[in-house]
Amino acid sequence: MPPTGPPAHHSAPDPTLDTAPADPAPTPTPAVPGYAPASAAPGYLAVFRVREFRWVFGAHLLSLLGLVVSEIALTVLVYDLTRSPLLSSLTFALGFLPYLLGGTLLAGIADRHPPRRVLVVCDLLCAGAVALMVLPATPVAGLLVLRCAVAAVAPVFQGTRMATLADILGDGDLFVLGRSLLRIVSQSALLAGFGVGGVLLTVVPARAAIALTAATFLLSALLLRLGTARRPARAAEKREGLGATWSLLRDRRIRRLMLLFWVPPLFVVVPEALAAPYADGLGVSTAALGLLMCAMPVGTIAGELLAGALLGPATRVRLVAPLLLAGFLPFLVYALRPGPALAALALVAAGAAGAYTLGLDARFVAAVPEERRGRAMTLMTAGMMTVQGVGMAGAGLVAEFVPVHLVVAGAGLLAVVTVGVLLATEERDGADRHVTSR
Repeated sequence: MPPTGPPAHHSAPDPTLDTAPADPAPTPTPAVPGYAPASAAPGYLAVFRVREFRWVFGAHLLSLLGLVVSEIALTVLVYDLTRSPLLSSLTFALGFLPYLLGGTLLAGIADRHPPRRVLVVCDLLCAGAVALMVLPATPVAGLLVLRCAVAAVAPVFQGTRMATLADILGDGDLFVLGRSLLRIVSQSALLAGFGVGGVLLTVVPARAAIALTAATFLLSALLLRLGTARRPARAAEKREGLGATWSLLRDRRIRRLMLLFWVPPLFVVVPEALAAPYADGLGVSTAALGLLMCAMPVGTIAGELLAGALLGPATRVRLVAPLLLAGFLPFLVYALRPGPALAALALVAAGAAGAYTLGLDARFVAAVPEERRGRAMTLMTAGMMTVQGVGMAGAGLVAEFVPVHLVVAGAGLLAVVTVGVLLATEERDGADRHVTSR
């Protein structure tokens, strides 16, 4: 029987939290069920000592691998059936637009229903949709609709899981490190998933590969059902619609933080979106293209690991603005039209600056009311995925008229200016709040 218990964030502080002495009021990390404090194992190891997190971590790994492999296999299947590059690429692109619809129209589900039930049902819906893709009778149009269905469910699942992490780990530093670990797994799964999917498709047909991914969703649902506690809905009595979603954006502080989550990915995806034409323009091999595609995820993984292991929570919060701005400066190297080795180093550096998300996570979870946490995190996830799709499409459109290396360099410059304006606005708002509170 799965464990039950109250949300963890009402308990006592965790003595293993690494706080910075310069911070006069460090945020306490609550003790959580199944967590045994041990000063010898701070940082990421402390997160893994929480029993429920280990189950969530395993489920996340399974569902993510299933999602990545199914995307590859479905793209190949559609191309095999139609021999149309347009429909094949559309299959992949359809993963972005439903995020916006699902994240706005369905965001309230994350708070109106018990979180474990939402997570399990989302996994089962994805497993069912993927299983229907396997049927030979399913037409291409049906495959595309099912792809949209999986994508529409994804932001609800991810937002609910993020909010549940705050229940499991508390809303202090353990939550920040837990989120970081899931992001690291996401980046790693993208690297491994594309490789596994490619190898798998050389051994089995596309439909068989899709069938295997249905099993990963089912296993994820089983892990979440057996390994996470039964918790009540955060706002079961409230039947709020889109008005509640817009009310989050009307809160100036939450809106600013949302924009800091949404705007950077709009520009971050530009080098990846243009990696193939850039490599082609240089006349380099497909191995060099692979190097360019892997460089930024590798930097992101390294940056998050170092920031989570070596920096305290107060330091990570203070570094949000510097890292946000510094992360786009390596893009300017593209103005020199560098070779693949130098371009890859620049992308590794840009990826490492993605560690700003640890400090931003801490500020976001502190700003959002608990009863709307699921809705807010669903909306934030949907926005991040949507702007990535917009950024990829926009980069490709501009590259039709401007040399690729200048598009990347220009994106870096525009990002520094845009993010700088956002940070300046947020700092001014913070100063206004300080004066008002005196």
